[in-house]
Amino acid sequence: MKASILAVSLMALFTKNIEPVSLSLQSWNKNPVIAHRGAWKKKSLPENSIASLNEAIRLGCYGSEFDVHMTRDSVLVVNHDADFQGIKIANATYQELLSKKLSNGESIPTLENYLKAGLKQKKTKLILEIKVSNVSPEWDAETTKRSVAMVKKLKASAWVDYISFGYDILERIRTIDPKANVAYLKGDVELEKLKADGFYGADYHFSVYQKGEWFHKAKELGLTINAWTVNAKADMEWLLNSNVEFITTNEPELLFETLKERK
Repeated sequence: MKASILAVSLMALFTKNIEPVSLSLQSWNKNPVIAHRGAWKKKSLPENSIASLNEAIRLGCYGSEFDVHMTRDSVLVVNHDADFQGIKIANATYQELLSKKLSNGESIPTLENYLKAGLKQKKTKLILEIKVSNVSPEWDAETTKRSVAMVKKLKASAWVDYISFGYDILERIRTIDPKANVAYLKGDVELEKLKADGFYGADYHFSVYQKGEWFHKAKELGLTINAWTVNAKADMEWLLNSNVEFITTNEPELLFETLKERK
């Protein structure tokens, strides 16, 4: 009888709309390296491509950052700029974007396909930046809602942290998913407000941290510090000496070399 009750309880747990895999996902790579738009530079891969994501995974990066926009027909795609090879994403259908190819022959990735590629492993986090559009706040709200819904649909919450230059975007994510890790990019908000609003940490340009006291205060508040986009060895060393949690870089290989030299 007891075994039967246990079996029923376990079945109830795993048939609810939760992500049981996240319960055991404590295996993320133990380093501060976040590849900016994937690891693309050294091998001349397209930025924000699935190939650059796979290279970041191969290198053993803690995280791989990527950017999300929404097409006119509400398809979420991964691309840094608001236009894709001369086509304005917000004005185009996804089918129209397929008329262009990345330099390695890939089509512009959908968020769904990009996440599915990242879900094939359990070592590298997926750092999802929701881009602020020039369309309207309502457009950004819809992009945000659909992005979080896609993450939930694929049961990818354990893999995904969110970042944005839009404070309202991050607040909306927290409303939809109170457990989501969100970090702000713009650099104009004090740590105390980030903490009060339930943010995971600050994700500011490294030059912001060169003014004022950030590192000790973040530790006191229980916030993480990520610095972007850090490509010079001297800046990497300064941040490592300051014990920041994460460093976003176009040069993940150089950051790994710098970390190795410090051992």
